[in-house]
Amino acid sequence: MTTASRRWFGGRDESRRADAQAAKDAAAAAFYELDSAQRDLRISIETIAAADGSPAARQAGEGFAALGQRIDQVSHVYIEAVDAHDLDRPELEGSVAARAREQLTRARDELVRVKGELDRFAQGIQPLLDKAETQLARVAPARERAKAALLAASDALDAVRAKGIRADDLAARLAALGPELTKLNEGAGRHGVQETVQRADRILRDAEAVRAEVARLPERAAEVDRRLVSLRTRAQALRNRADRVDPVLSELRRRFSAACWQDLQHVPDQAVRDIAHAEDRLHEASHARDEQRWADVGVLIDAVRASLEATDEAVSAAQDRLTLLEAVARNPQAEVDRTRFAIRDAQRLAMAGRSVPDPRHARPLDESVARVGRALAGLEGRHPDYWAFLLEMQDVRAAVNRVVNEIRAERGHG
Repeated sequence: MTTASRRWFGGRDESRRADAQAAKDAAAAAFYELDSAQRDLRISIETIAAADGSPAARQAGEGFAALGQRIDQVSHVYIEAVDAHDLDRPELEGSVAARAREQLTRARDELVRVKGELDRFAQGIQPLLDKAETQLARVAPARERAKAALLAASDALDAVRAKGIRADDLAARLAALGPELTKLNEGAGRHGVQETVQRADRILRDAEAVRAEVARLPERAAEVDRRLVSLRTRAQALRNRADRVDPVLSELRRRFSAACWQDLQHVPDQAVRDIAHAEDRLHEASHARDEQRWADVGVLIDAVRASLEATDEAVSAAQDRLTLLEAVARNPQAEVDRTRFAIRDAQRLAMAGRSVPDPRHARPLDESVARVGRALAGLEGRHPDYWAFLLEMQDVRAAVNRVVNEIRAERGHG
């Protein structure tokens, strides 16, 4: 072979090697473009998965996975083609370079084709991505609001502690939000948008509730102190009033029959016991207040108040009884007139629009008239039971009132 011929064939080999290298470079560019597009699309799919649990979102994930398999296939073909030919080898034959160019060109074409599928898929899921990004945009503000609420509650807690108020229960409630804050910080990518936003809202709500209760603690403590002082004063006043029950009972015993006062005999001793018990509970409440057991303080204060109210009624009963008995002893006719007026009023109502009263109404009203007469006659003895008389008048008026209510209900203008 002549020198010119070798030079001509060597030129063709160089050209084929250059074509193969150009095909390799084009395939590499297509490979990196596909890889970059796949990475971007994976981020989009993860965004959709974090924000959207709909069937459409799941289908998008499945579609991306299927595309990933095809990408792996064409990428494998490309890598095999690259590994199969060392285009930098000096002794590379032209025929080998031509085959390399052909394989690399086919690999590039497949990479470009799949890249086109990837681009079309990305366009198809764009509405889902837009919706997901809108949803994700809610996460950051919700998280920041929750963190701000936690910080405000913590600062409020520190402020009341500086005033000597421990607020251990509220501190525990705030500390219990710690695990929730950890999950909140893990983000929507792990827990989903809806769950993350809902968690942020719960933290916000609970933290604000703690902060509000913390803010009320100083006033709550002051109110407890005021109530304790008030109850101590009331207990002492009741003790003084209880000391005056015995003279009232003596007056009742002196002026009225035993039936008028026997049920009150226990009041002085019972009042003393009840007041002493209330004072013991007040001491317990003061101790609980010193330990800042606010719930216990509230229960004890309510119990003491109820006890003192009952004792107040019992202590007042003796004086009220004497006042009532003195009034009826002076003028029992006033009580009789009041009762008879109620009876006559009921009788007029029963006869309204009728020539003969309904026996269901007439009988109890007639009986009420008879009862008044018997009660009044019972006062004619030497030691009249004025208390029984008063109770009977009250009972008669109650019976008359029941008849009136029945008549009105039957006539439809109750």
